[in-house]
Amino acid sequence: MSNAIETKQARVEATMRLAAVIPVVIIDDAKAAVPMARALVAGGIPAIEVTLRTPAALDAIRAIAAEVEGAAVGVGTVLSEKDLKAAEAAGARFAVSPGVSPRLLDAADDSALPLLPGAATASEAMNLLERGYRFLKFFPAVLAGGSKLLGAWASPLPQIRFCPTGGISLSNAPDFLALSNVLCVGGSWLTPAEKLKSGDWAGIELLAREAAGLRR
Repeated sequence: MSNAIETKQARVEATMRLAAVIPVVIIDDAKAAVPMARALVAGGIPAIEVTLRTPAALDAIRAIAAEVEGAAVGVGTVLSEKDLKAAEAAGARFAVSPGVSPRLLDAADDSALPLLPGAATASEAMNLLERGYRFLKFFPAVLAGGSKLLGAWASPLPQIRFCPTGGISLSNAPDFLALSNVLCVGGSWLTPAEKLKSGDWAGIELLAREAAGLRR
């Protein structure tokens, strides 16, 4: 394993250990990014994944990176080298992909941005392990087999630690966080669309506090 990927893996691990939950944010208005991120940080949730699912995403990442002290902002739904470069230029500190392709992994090797790649099967996890990835996103977590499937991987794949994402909520997050091979979970419930639209930052901070209190 190269020193470069090991260094980036250490940065991914540090991000995953910041809190029990990494919020997965779909943001339509970049003006909401800074107050939203401040509410999350105030609630004890510093790592924030802003997905590239809306035109506002890169501007939101740029604003959070520049203006929110204590936030570790990352980019989600990374599919290509272009996405990686744009996210890095915007100031993202980590990148997350729903799955992987050979071209994306090659681009990640050449990028300074640490990647948390997605896997949904043991074979995908093994292929990523061969490329030097010990920290993976398990996606879509609930639909792919849930906590029982992920727990079954702990013995044959003891080197890998996961951030399950997809269908995670406050009620089922503890099932995943109880697993020895889970460092954190990802979820969209901390930043619901109606609270972002109405500017309910106090409500988002409250959701963050609940999530930060989850045990690992």
